[in-house]
Amino acid sequence: MTRPEPPLTGGERETLRAFLDFHRATLALKCEGLSDDDLRRRSMPPSTLTLLGLVRHMAEVERTWFRKVVDGEDVPLVWSDSGDYQVAYDASGSSRSEAFAAWQAEVEHSRRIEREAESLDVTAYQPRWDAEVSLRLVMHHLCHEYARHNGHADFLREGIDGVTGA
Repeated sequence: MTRPEPPLTGGERETLRAFLDFHRATLALKCEGLSDDDLRRRSMPPSTLTLLGLVRHMAEVERTWFRKVVDGEDVPLVWSDSGDYQVAYDASGSSRSEAFAAWQAEVEHSRRIEREAESLDVTAYQPRWDAEVSLRLVMHHLCHEYARHNGHADFLREGIDGVTGA
């Protein structure tokens, strides 16, 4: 697997799009070549964090910010009818195919919604913040979410098989 390289020069939207795809690919790389059991392996007590849990969480993040907030869709979370984001972290009964299929489907929805938006200045209501947010903020926020969780993924992967980098 290769990651897209963000442009060294280019417009804001093109650059944000490329960095977001770079971070998405980084999470996939961190999980590459591991078994379902490895992907469900917990970090260290008391944390229950796993690579598969991170993939599931990021599916929820993509779904919420792009489909629910930007596009205004009335859809529940993937793994929780009550809106509890923590449910996604429990990947004990999950598989790579289930988690990655959900995540990749949400990424495709996100890409479509972003492409169809008139500009980064498009705004939508974020009920958890009780505020209007721009598509620009959403894309920056997703880059931040991925970067933070990819740092977690670095440690998780190293703990599984010693692989570092990416």
